[in-house]
Amino acid sequence: MKPLLSSSSANTRRRLLLQAAASGGLALLAGCGFALRGTADLPFSTLYIGASDTSELGAQLRRYVRNTTNTRIVEDPKAAQAQLQILQETRERSILSLDASGRVREFELRYLFAFRVHDGKGQDYIPPTTIALKRDLTFSDANTLAKDSETNLLYRDMQNETVQQVLRRMAAVESKQPS
Repeated sequence: MKPLLSSSSANTRRRLLLQAAASGGLALLAGCGFALRGTADLPFSTLYIGASDTSELGAQLRRYVRNTTNTRIVEDPKAAQAQLQILQETRERSILSLDASGRVREFELRYLFAFRVHDGKGQDYIPPTTIALKRDLTFSDANTLAKDSETNLLYRDMQNETVQQVLRRMAAVESKQPS
């Protein structure tokens, strides 16, 4: 008895079905409003970021602005149309819960970032604003090294989220005129 379809015909049919399924999935994503992050349009042509060269957050902000916006980073605050001033960056850790013998079971990690964006002449584009993020971390004395790595990863995640929020807030500034 001969098979109804040859292997090349079956492969072609399988490929067509996969392409149709992928196209349908993309159509569903596009229909629900999903879109990949593209470049953000900041209302400033030049931006000075007031963070030291050794600041991890400052470096990340510079990298995101360079790679995802049309805004140019300048090193001289006087040459900038807008200045991002970092007012505070704090990492905190507090005990969230203890076990019956008094050992720590959970920590709460907090990341606070305060900033303002202004024109260098005292007029604010974004008035002083604080972004406060927190994460819970289970803890075990037996896994101290792993928990240290997890702590660093959670702080890095909060820092990434902070950078995204700062960029979204700068992109939401409606006009090129300070408030």
